[in-house]
Amino acid sequence: DKLTGDGRPCPIFVRTLARGCPQAAPRGSPTRGWEEPLLLAELKPGRPHQFDWKSSCETWSVAFSPDGSWFAWSQGHCIVKLIPWPLEEHFIPKGFEAKSRSSKNDPKGRGSPKEKTLDCGQIVWGLAFSPWPSPPSRKLWARHHPQGPDVSCLILATGLNDGQIKIWEVQTGLLLLNLSGHQDVVRDLSFTPSGSLILVSASRDKTLRIWDLNKHGKQIQVLSGHLQWVYCCSISPDCSMLCSAAGEKSVFLWSMRSYTLIRKLEGHQSSVVSCDFSPDSALLVTASYDTSVIMWDPYTGERLRSLRHAQLDPAMDDSDVHMSSLRSVCFSPEGLYLATVADDRLLRIWALELKAPIAFAPMTNGLCCTFFPHGGVIATGTRDGHVQFWTAPRVLSSLKHLCRKALRSFLTTYQVLALPIPKKMKEFLTYRTF
Repeated sequence: DKLTGDGRPCPIFVRTLARGCPQAAPRGSPTRGWEEPLLLAELKPGRPHQFDWKSSCETWSVAFSPDGSWFAWSQGHCIVKLIPWPLEEHFIPKGFEAKSRSSKNDPKGRGSPKEKTLDCGQIVWGLAFSPWPSPPSRKLWARHHPQGPDVSCLILATGLNDGQIKIWEVQTGLLLLNLSGHQDVVRDLSFTPSGSLILVSASRDKTLRIWDLNKHGKQIQVLSGHLQWVYCCSISPDCSMLCSAAGEKSVFLWSMRSYTLIRKLEGHQSSVVSCDFSPDSALLVTASYDTSVIMWDPYTGERLRSLRHAQLDPAMDDSDVHMSSLRSVCFSPEGLYLATVADDRLLRIWALELKAPIAFAPMTNGLCCTFFPHGGVIATGTRDGHVQFWTAPRVLSSLKHLCRKALRSFLTTYQVLALPIPKKMKEFLTYRTF
């Protein structure tokens, strides 16, 4: 998380290199019919105007809204861009600047969502979209807060360099709330997927904090125990667990019901910097500077698999471990793939059932990655303030995987093991068939 401030510019410049998205691969094995990722488009900061020298240009975080209608980009210099998705109806030639979708000259843009620029006043480290609040939450908020800010809409949380968290309304770009409590950089943010508007923040002050946006952003809990900066936090899709990764060799698993520590997961040889749950909450992946990703069963704490990031260039010395240090890991929306970004200038795509990557893409100075919620695209952010969009695997999930995903979304590992079913079926449902 070393900062560089070289006064990069701000407006958007789009470069598009390929058309469309990959076709769906054949049903069955997720590795069949898949080719190397193609760079679909790249967003760059445009022409500069004067910036405070303390500002930095890194894109530490990128995010898609859960419904896939918006993309958020922390493009450096305290600026976040909120961009309607898809980027353009027609891809533009390489080297031409894209017009904003809010352009008055575009008749098709009339009444459609418009690009927003959020000036956060501080370097932006973390981004998180809320899920759409459930109807009961909207009615409850309107009843008890008739004069208050409207958080019954899609919102974006931004974690800032000074420890503040700013809450924005996506559709209007208006600032709704300012949350204070952290004493240092807010490195990551995560909303509960249930729509309850509970927000978790992770900070360099070595704590995680729980906020309830239905109560004017009231801080309801502080989670302590980490000895180093907290880099990442991730809430399981079933809202039962919270994983936090700090500059330590272990990760902490917390209960989202009691806000107490469930267990520590130990197995990495260096700092853990990124974590993510599978869509069915049955798996947890953690990425570390030790060049490996570990796949865990979060219910039992069992280590299921380790994915090693080996050097591809024979001229490089394998002993130079930092060249393959991990920066980010994330699950694909159907739960069959992982994407990782490492310091060896590669984006890797992994199939869940294999120990080696199935595809690579060259990228320089990568910092973060995330999948489009409906699949087919991966977004990556870089130290240069750029965002790149890559083709991602699109497969028809097998019926047995769909059944496993459905069952594991409400059954823990222990509940599966207690079922009166054959051993092989239990092994499949608990991901022990790798």
